[in-house]
Amino acid sequence: MARRAAKKSVGNAWELIAGQPAGGVTLRLSGPWSLQGSLPQAREIESQLPAPDSAAKLQFEAAELGTWDTSLLTFLISVDKLAKARGMEIDRAGLPAGIGRLLDLATAVPERQGARRSGATAPWLERVGKSAMAAGKATGDMIDFIGEATIAFGRLFTGRARFRGSDLMMIIQDCGASALGIVTLISVLVGLILAFVGAIQLEAFGAQIYVADLVGIATVREMGAMMTAIVMAGRTGAAFAAQLGTMQVNEEIDALATLGLSPMEFLVLPRMLALILMMPLLCIYADLMGILGGATVGIGMLHLSPTLYFIETQHAIALNDIAVGVVKAGVFGVLIALSGCLRGMQCGRSASAVGLAATSAVVTGIVFIITSDGVFNVITNVLRI
Repeated sequence: MARRAAKKSVGNAWELIAGQPAGGVTLRLSGPWSLQGSLPQAREIESQLPAPDSAAKLQFEAAELGTWDTSLLTFLISVDKLAKARGMEIDRAGLPAGIGRLLDLATAVPERQGARRSGATAPWLERVGKSAMAAGKATGDMIDFIGEATIAFGRLFTGRARFRGSDLMMIIQDCGASALGIVTLISVLVGLILAFVGAIQLEAFGAQIYVADLVGIATVREMGAMMTAIVMAGRTGAAFAAQLGTMQVNEEIDALATLGLSPMEFLVLPRMLALILMMPLLCIYADLMGILGGATVGIGMLHLSPTLYFIETQHAIALNDIAVGVVKAGVFGVLIALSGCLRGMQCGRSASAVGLAATSAVVTGIVFIITSDGVFNVITNVLRI
């Protein structure tokens, strides 16, 4: 004889009938099921299901079921999981055809293992290990990229590199003449700041004339090359990463490889050449603008004569100071091009990945610039340059 479980009814209704079919249970659904109503929980029937491994069968009866929405589907999926956990056979023949198809669709693909994020934090040693492995992989990728760029330069020197001269000229225009405005502004302001800070300190000792020495040496050896490099990292390095990243998203780089053209030669090599050629010229221009900015303070604030200021600047600056700044600028150009192109080639296949690649290119370029500048200072100090 069938044994009935207690009926739950709070706007939505279900009734669990034990013993029908023989040894199994029937879940009878009735009334409306809506998200606006008071919804039952599947765990309410968990205690009334047969014991695990009882080979029982669960079937449904929905003759009195009213209107329903996704709340019913959620309830049935939870019941389905409870029944399967107890090893029960499930028969959905008693459900409306629409519900049956939706349930089949919802359970057709099993949930991927690990898709749900666990609230627990991984142990610190595991996090350190993963970070170290990621850093090692990133270093290896960077070394590979530098090696491929070196091979591309080797092919250029032997006349076998394939890229379009028009692309090179366009990139030179963008890296050179188009950058003069922002380089002028930054260099003049840096010269003004250096001269103003120096004037406040030197004026107390009556040594205002040495503002020319301070501005000249600092600009030519350090600030001209460094500020130009930082500006170009934010302007041109990010542009390189965005351009190559967009090509990755549009699969243009894959198309080049399919056509037998090396992306390293066709895309990266012209950009590196353009920055290597333009950075020393921009550095010399930035040096001039910085000195003029310092002269504005020296002449306007300290009332030094223009002739005296520029003669003192000429005496302070040696040829090796200019050479150090120009060599730094050339190296900075290589690092900016490598950072931008590397991040662009590593870009993912989504629009958000392009933005991340541009940001990463700027950060990587600035880190390389500051680090290499410190190495340069140590080397020049050892060599007494």
